[in-house]
Amino acid sequence: MIRFKEKYIQILLVIITLVMTILRFLLNEKGRTSPDSIRYLRFARVLPTVDNTTTPLGYPLSIKFFTFFGFDEFWGSKIVGISAFIFIIFFTWKKKFFFKESVVLCALFSFLSIFSFTMSEALTLSFVLLFLYISSQIITGKLEKRKAVFYLSLSLIALYNIRYSSLFVIGGTGLFGLIFWKRKYSKSFIIAGIIGGIFVVLYKLLFIDYFNENYIKDALTIGLHPTSKLLPELFMGLCTTFNPFIHIADPGGGMINYAIYGIGFLNILLIIYLFIKYKLSDSEFFFVFIGIAGIICSYFVQYFYPVNAIDYRLLAPFSFSIWLVYFRKLFQLFSTKVYAIGFLSIMSGFLFTWLSKGNYLENRKEMQNFLHSEKLDKVPLQFYLETTEDLDKIQVAELISTINPRITLSFKPQDTLKRTTLTRYKVLQKIKIDKNKYQ
Repeated sequence: MIRFKEKYIQILLVIITLVMTILRFLLNEKGRTSPDSIRYLRFARVLPTVDNTTTPLGYPLSIKFFTFFGFDEFWGSKIVGISAFIFIIFFTWKKKFFFKESVVLCALFSFLSIFSFTMSEALTLSFVLLFLYISSQIITGKLEKRKAVFYLSLSLIALYNIRYSSLFVIGGTGLFGLIFWKRKYSKSFIIAGIIGGIFVVLYKLLFIDYFNENYIKDALTIGLHPTSKLLPELFMGLCTTFNPFIHIADPGGGMINYAIYGIGFLNILLIIYLFIKYKLSDSEFFFVFIGIAGIICSYFVQYFYPVNAIDYRLLAPFSFSIWLVYFRKLFQLFSTKVYAIGFLSIMSGFLFTWLSKGNYLENRKEMQNFLHSEKLDKVPLQFYLETTEDLDKIQVAELISTINPRITLSFKPQDTLKRTTLTRYKVLQKIKIDKNKYQ
C-alpha cells in the first residue's frame, strides 16, 4: 500500500515539475536566456559553420537537431532542456538507479530553473547521470575490462563536448583511480582519465587551434581576481547551490540574504554530518569525490580564466552527484517524507516566478513585429553596448536572439550608424516590453 501511494506521489511530482519548467520560461520577459544564450543560439543557426570555439559543439548541435522538426533555435533549446529532464527521470526509473532521489532532485527550484534555461547545463546533467551510472557499474563489478574503459571514456568525451568544465570530471576520474589504485576497478578509471586527457589535447590542437589559434593565450590571465573576492563568492555560491528552496540571493542585499545563505549553510552542515555518520558505499564515495573535485577546480580556475562568479548553475554538474547521495541518505532515514522537500521547493519557486513574472510570448510577438517591419528578422544584426556590464540593455539583445539568432554584440559607437545595428533605445522607442528584473 505504501509503495502504491509512493508511486502516485512520484508521478504527481514529475508532472508538476514539468509544468513548472514550462511556466518558468514563459513567465519571463525573455524566455530564460542569458548573454551566453545569444552565442549558443547563433552557433546553432550557422552550423555547420563553426561560429566560435568558446562553446563546445554538443549543445548547439542538439539545438540544431530539433530545428529539423520545424522548431526555431529558441524553442529547440527548450525542448533540449525538457528532454534532459524527461531522460533523467526515465533512465533512473528504467535502470532502478537513484530514481526516488532524481525525482526530488529535479523538482528542486535550482535544477528546475536549469531545465528551463537556454544554457548547456541541462544537457550536461543528462550525460553526468550516464557517467555516474557507468562508474557505478564499474565499481560494483558489473562492467569490467575493455567495456568498462570504453564506456567510461566515451562518457567523459561526450561530457567535454558539451561543457569545457567537464575537464574537471576527467581529472577527478583519473585521480580517483590513482588514489585507490590497489582496488580492482582502479585501472579502468586511470585509463579512462588518460584517454579523456588525450582527447582534450587533440581537441585543442585539431579544433580550437584550427579555428582560433590564440584562444587559450587570450583567455588565460594570471591573477584575474584576488582571493579576498573569490572566497566570499565561493561561500555565497555554495550556500545558494545547496539551498533546496531558493537559489538566487537578492542582488540588492538585505536581511532576506541572511536567510537564503543561512538555510544553504545549515544544509551543507547536514550533508557533511550525514556523510560522516552513515558510511558511504564505494559508488557513493565516488559520486561525492567527483562533486567536490569539480567544485574545488571551479574555484581555482577563476584565478586565471574569466568565468562568472560561482553559482548554482556553474556548480550544477558537480553538485548533482552530491545531491543524489544526500537524498539517498535522507530517504533511508525519513522514507517518503523526503518528497515534501520537492513539493516545498516547487511552491517557493512558483511564488518567486509569479512575483517576478514577465510575459515572454507577448514580448516575442512585439519583437517579431518590430523586426519584421524593419526587415531585420532574417539578416545578420549587431547590438551596441557600451560595456559588457550593461545587463539591463543586453536583455533586449537576448530577446532579439530568440527570434533572430544571427546577432552579435558590438562595443564600437560608429556601428550604431548602420541600419542593422540596434540599441536598446532604438528598440524600446518603438515597442514596449513586459519586463521583470529577475531571471
